Amino acid sequence: MKQRFAATLLCFATLPAIALSADLEAGKAKAQAQCAACHASNGNWNQPLDPSYPVLAGQNADYLRIALKAYREGGRTNAIMAGQAASLTNDEIANLAAYLASLEGSLHLKK
Repeated sequence: MKQRFAATLLCFATLPAIALSADLEAGKAKAQAQCAACHASNGNWNQPLDPSYPVLAGQNADYLRIALKAYREGGRTNAIMAGQAASLTNDEIANLAAYLASLEGSLHLKK
């Protein structure tokens, strides 16, 4: 029981380190190369090319990671996004998510 508790504690203790290890510059480069055409009109990450495309600036990093992995693995279906996510590595997804989450966004919680 003590070993299981220690292992669980260690997992939770490393979560912030994982989040901090994301490379924002790599995420920025990947986002500009792969995401900006649809999600950042004229470089504005709060103004997608089409109103039906989601705003990515300021989006929750965990949400972005989960969504991109789901597109990559077939859990979410969208032909464009599946194609975009297919070649992304876990590190690239983490970097993209951290970069996009770091941007000032127009997203807000509805009350």
